[in-house]
Amino acid sequence: MNISIEKKIFSEAIHTVSRFAERKNTTLPILSSILIIAADDGIKIRATNLETGIDLKIEGENIQKGVVAIPAVILQQIANSLTHEGKINIEHHGENVSFVSGTGKSLIKTIPHEDFPSIPFPENPQNRIIIPGVLLRSLFTSIAFCASPSTVRPELASIYISIEGGVLTAVATDSFRLAEKKIPLISKGTQGKFLIPAKNALDIAQALPDDDIIMSFDEHQCAFVSSSGMLVSRLTNAVYPDYHQIIPKESVVEAVVLRKDFENALKRTVIFSDSFQKIRISFDPKKNLFSLFARNTDVGESSETLSARISGNALELSFNHRYLSAALVLTSTESISLLAAGIGRPLIVKGVGDTSFLYLVSPMNQ
Repeated sequence: MNISIEKKIFSEAIHTVSRFAERKNTTLPILSSILIIAADDGIKIRATNLETGIDLKIEGENIQKGVVAIPAVILQQIANSLTHEGKINIEHHGENVSFVSGTGKSLIKTIPHEDFPSIPFPENPQNRIIIPGVLLRSLFTSIAFCASPSTVRPELASIYISIEGGVLTAVATDSFRLAEKKIPLISKGTQGKFLIPAKNALDIAQALPDDDIIMSFDEHQCAFVSSSGMLVSRLTNAVYPDYHQIIPKESVVEAVVLRKDFENALKRTVIFSDSFQKIRISFDPKKNLFSLFARNTDVGESSETLSARISGNALELSFNHRYLSAALVLTSTESISLLAAGIGRPLIVKGVGDTSFLYLVSPMNQ
């Protein structure tokens, strides 16, 4: 193999692909490597940890075809050391590969590439949709934080994807809070549902291009194909809970407040939250006031009162302030709506005029 690539292109590609190489000690050392392929259809860089995989096409001069496997850690260090001007030449010599950049030359031992596993592709090509990569990236990154960090219940450590009626719905919950986000699709015919591990979704989101991608899936994996290559994730084999049952159908009070006012008041109030990160919110429909309160016996206390449009009954509820703050990343609307179903019932947060998202958070004991 003998190829020549712009340093900037090579460095960015290695940083993207290395995320998919195995980072822990493994019985399969080949998984900790990155495969560089020079073939008739161009230059590709490939990595997989058996959970996720990537096959990335990059521009460059293909002087001689070949395949090499190189430890991902070494390639990352080389990529970090490169300036972005000029080219890097990569040539395979027996058990070694040389990297020549300017006046510098490195010689690295390769790993036998024959044991590098293939990256599986979904078997049913009919289960596929076309979606802008920039939208899918935003979708994954905006709700993945609501998934459980624990894999004891793998379904809760995953993002639930449902495709029906020309709409893609994504849901994540850790049983304390829940986020639902919807995206309208161009194609209306495809239907299906699957669970993708939230960690995998975040890794894939970082590597997605902005342009259109084809997302296809079967029972075992989901693939994301674009003009720049392919990303694949293993799917979670579990049943997602019927989350619709925990979303209140009716509310006893609703407050509409300016999003920025709520955000600023929350930032000031949480300074005084206790070790349980608790803050109390109050709905006062008679005065059209929405209040936030926190007390810490070691620090002091703080209260904030906002003008709001409130309908319903007076109510006080307590929440973990981190869970309330999280709702604000899901919408950019000028105003938000907070709907409470009563004492001990979840709070629903929506963006006024934004029907694409819903956020639900369970209260704490008063």
